[in-house]
Amino acid sequence: MDAVIIAAGYGSRLASLSPSKPLTPVAGVPLIEIGARQCKAAGVTRIVVVTGHEADAVEQFLVDCAIRVGLPIEPVRIGDWSRPNGWSVIAGAAACAGQFLLLMADHMFDAAILARLVGEGDPDRDVTLAIDRQIDNPLVDPDDATWVQTDSAGRITAIGKTIEQFDAVDCGAFLATQALAEAIRTAIAAGKSGSLSDGMQVLADRGRAATMDVDGAWWMDVDDPHTHALAEAEAPKRIPGAFAADVGAAAG
Repeated sequence: MDAVIIAAGYGSRLASLSPSKPLTPVAGVPLIEIGARQCKAAGVTRIVVVTGHEADAVEQFLVDCAIRVGLPIEPVRIGDWSRPNGWSVIAGAAACAGQFLLLMADHMFDAAILARLVGEGDPDRDVTLAIDRQIDNPLVDPDDATWVQTDSAGRITAIGKTIEQFDAVDCGAFLATQALAEAIRTAIAAGKSGSLSDGMQVLADRGRAATMDVDGAWWMDVDDPHTHALAEAEAPKRIPGAFAADVGAAAG
């Protein structure tokens, strides 16, 4: 199983802490390495990291990170990293032969979430999104969250940051097929900006976007100094495997 980690954006809300969001340390371990270690724990055998902003620094870091994690990590650099994140998904998917785990570099997860998600593939869907139905989760920033509306079967009917009706929040982890990249291209051809949510809505309209409820398992998006402080306090307790003493020493 391949994983694609999106790590191309600027990360302006964390710029006061680090010039590179993926390299921002949490309790001594850079976010991108935390994600890579969680991928390995979930059974991933190869990682593609889509780079853009501060690409030289991120790609140089990944060389030693791959050795520490014990997985091949292949960087794929995009030229215009200011474009919406769907363009990064297209680039990452092109480096994978089939379905893949898709993560954002600034998200962290209880290992059980990713392990369950890897097993969610089914011919009746093109993508499965991890969702949290606790929409008042104190770790979720309501002004930055991507919201999800589902039907009685758990299929996505609407997704986006500004939808009016929703019953879950997007956790930032997907089990995707190549159809997701095709759906983003379809949205772009229809005049959309090319966000990941644009492509997800295309699949939702086709009835091909499923969900997996995390059932209260821990996850969080590290997007600004406030959530970074929360992550430093909580993540080493919640996902201790990513913060083993040798990991912090190697990354620090």
